[in-house]
Order: sequence, then C-alpha cells, then structure tokens
Amino acid sequence: MKVGFIGLGNVGSKLSGSLLRNGFDLTVRDLNQSAAQPLLDAGASWGESPAQMAQDCDLVITCLPSPAACSAVMEADDGILAGFRQATDPSTKIWAEMSTTDESEVRRMAALVEETGAQAVDCPVSGGCHRAATGNISIFAGCERTTFDAIFPALSAMGRQILHTGGVGSASILKVVTNYLATANLISLSEALTTSKMAGIDLNTAYEAIRISSGNSFVHETESQVILNGSRDINFTMDLVMKDISLFCDVADRAGVPLELGPVMVDIFKDAIDRYGEREWSPNVIRRLEDATGTSVLAPGFPAEMIDDEPEVAGQEITPTR
Repeated sequence: MKVGFIGLGNVGSKLSGSLLRNGFDLTVRDLNQSAAQPLLDAGASWGESPAQMAQDCDLVITCLPSPAACSAVMEADDGILAGFRQATDPSTKIWAEMSTTDESEVRRMAALVEETGAQAVDCPVSGGCHRAATGNISIFAGCERTTFDAIFPALSAMGRQILHTGGVGSASILKVVTNYLATANLISLSEALTTSKMAGIDLNTAYEAIRISSGNSFVHETESQVILNGSRDINFTMDLVMKDISLFCDVADRAGVPLELGPVMVDIFKDAIDRYGEREWSPNVIRRLEDATGTSVLAPGFPAEMIDDEPEVAGQEITPTR
C-alpha cells in the first residue's frame, strides 16, 4: 500500500514516522517543508501537491490543525478531490482524516470524496503524542466495514488499539467525547493538586494517593506528572483544547443535550487563554489556581515530558461488548 500523509505537526509527524518505520511506501507533505526533512532523510518521498498525492497513492491521510485547513487541502484546485477525479480508478483510493474535527464537516468532505468514487474514513487518534511516536496510540475509525478492512494494515502500523466506530463521522464524535472527558479530568486534577498543596499535603504523596485510588486516570498518570515537574509540556496547547471542547458542545447542542459542565469548562479555558495565550501548554490551566493562591504546584522527581517505554506491538482491533 502506497500512503500519502499531509500534515506533519506534533501528531502527524509521529504517525507518519510509524508508517515509514513499518515499511510503508510513504509520501509526505506539509506547508513547512523542513518539518518533513527527518522523514525524507529516512526514506519518505516529497509530495508536490495534494492532487498528485491523491493520484499516486492508495491511501491519502490528512492530519491538520482545523476543519478549515482540511477542507482547504481537499477542495483546492490542486487538492485531494481533484486528484481523485483524475485518478484512473478512484474506487481503489481512500481518504483518511486523522485530525480531531467537526463531524458535520467530515461528513460533508466524505460525501464529496464518495462522489469521485473513492472511499472515506475519519480516524482520529487518542492517547498522547508520546504514544503516537511509538505506534502505541489508539485509533477510532468511522467508515464502511469494507473500507476499514482495507485500511487496517496502515492503522495497525500507527496504533495499538483500533476501534471501528460505525459510519463516517462517528469516530469524530467519539474523539471529541473522549477529549472532553480528558479536559474535565485536567481541570479537576488542577483543583485537586492545588487543594492538596494548600492543605499541607506532600505533593509526591498526593500523586501516589490519586494513582492507587479510585481517583486515578490516564490524564493523572500523564499530565499530572508534567504539571508537578513544572514543564507543563504535554505537546497540546490551550487553543486545541478550546477547539475540542467547543466541538463537543456543538455535538451536544445538535443532539439536544442541555450541558451543565461543558459551558463552565469553556469559560475556564477562555479565561486561561486570555491570561496566558492560546499557544500555552494546556496543563498550565493550573496557573489560574496557582495565581489565585500564590503557590506553585511543583514536586521533585517527575519527568519534563512523557515518553512511552512500552514496546511497539502490532495493532489489534477492539471489539465492543454486545
């Protein structure tokens, strides 16, 4: 399978690296060509245009920072849709969107892809950049089952746990659901750690108490560590959190769900962005509480960034309980 990968940011560079490491014929492209250089040095080819990549590759993946950026790459004169239309046999082509995006927009794009005769998948990832780097991240895939089976070799090279979520758009909904939960956990952990500090609890002890208790979570075992280190570097910024929780609130609004917590979370991150900037690392939302209490929530012995030390294994499909 020949794969084209467009968008080599924090996540895309790591996912494409996993494809290359696992022997795929890879063509890459990014607005910043220097971002592609490590992949080019390792054997990837450079894509001259999205249209050319769509013609030459069996699978074209986009991993871009916003729905608008993805739509631009798809619909431009030299975009992916144009390439599919010019392909000899579009029915053999697949477009996969691996960003966290708006399910209504990904469905619109998928319909345009299908009009060309090609197939579409939304397949966002979850689990952090450190797991994307090692091929141990989780991947949701929304598409027809036959398309899922066709794309599975590539997905299993990039991720450890692969879940077929239903039709196109379903994966994007579930991704913003999971990111919403992660953000709620980050906010609550910020309050828990700050309260522990102000109540006189040793923060190393507090970390372990949460880790071995019913309060534990993936977010605690990752983001709490970089909070306590002080780097706050989880490779995820406040503007991306705002995008994700806003997308979740939009899904809930369309579904007629009167959210209570969601609007509060939006207000918290709006305030944090106003104070510290949209490109600040997302765990620095805790600075709101540090500033309010005049304390620093820091402890020795924690890493400045998360590194996945688990061995890379071939991806497996996760089957929901029925």
